[in-house]
Amino acid sequence: MKRLLLVLPLVLWITGTFSQSLDYRKEPAFKPGEELRYRLRYGFITAAEATISVLATDLKFDNRSVYHLLAQGRTAASFNLFYKVRNRYDSYIDQTTLLPYLYTENIREANYRRQDRVRFNQQTKKVTGKKGTFNGKDKTFDLVSAFYFARSLDLAGIKVGTVFSLPYFLDDEVSELKVTYVGKEQVKTALGTINCLKFNPSIKPGRIFKKDSKLYLWITDDGNRIPVKAQVEILVGSVTLELTSAKGLRY
Repeated sequence: MKRLLLVLPLVLWITGTFSQSLDYRKEPAFKPGEELRYRLRYGFITAAEATISVLATDLKFDNRSVYHLLAQGRTAASFNLFYKVRNRYDSYIDQTTLLPYLYTENIREANYRRQDRVRFNQQTKKVTGKKGTFNGKDKTFDLVSAFYFARSLDLAGIKVGTVFSLPYFLDDEVSELKVTYVGKEQVKTALGTINCLKFNPSIKPGRIFKKDSKLYLWITDDGNRIPVKAQVEILVGSVTLELTSAKGLRY
């Protein structure tokens, strides 16, 4: 059960992994007040739920206005007795560049606790967390800011087989993930049948994934670029993340 729930923040983050080499649209794909809700299924069982929101804030970093992004994940009621999870991730990003200034996480999984506060300096390419300062890349993201930055990239004219990558900071390490564009598909969701773009992010085998595990992600083929479904094979069975509701959309 613990391995299954580790997939939740991973899949939420993977929805944001494309490439800063793509052109950035003039207007973000989101706005304050947007709220996306998801459920994580293991087979036919709903194991966890997640909410991702854009909050209005008067805070400023380096005298620049920011968006407050909030992602929360929790086990479903039926699983709380086995392994209770209450995770929260906050990110503050520049309203113009969408690059992060500050990222915090509060992890509560059964008896495990972890809190972190990460500061990004994009000019010096440095990332500072609890365990020190790390060298970043030209643009370095946390797991939440990557999600929103990727949604606002211009994917018009993207070709099947195109591979992208994105630097990210996670678990006291700067890494890079590669994503391949697969093509267009229609996906049945709780909100109806939706035209989507399909991607295949790379994953590393280990405690959760098999050597040949495949991860697929579907996002709406419209101005909102909302992830509606993600599916990944694990050591036993598969896990599916599904959109259950969306409100406050820009388009």
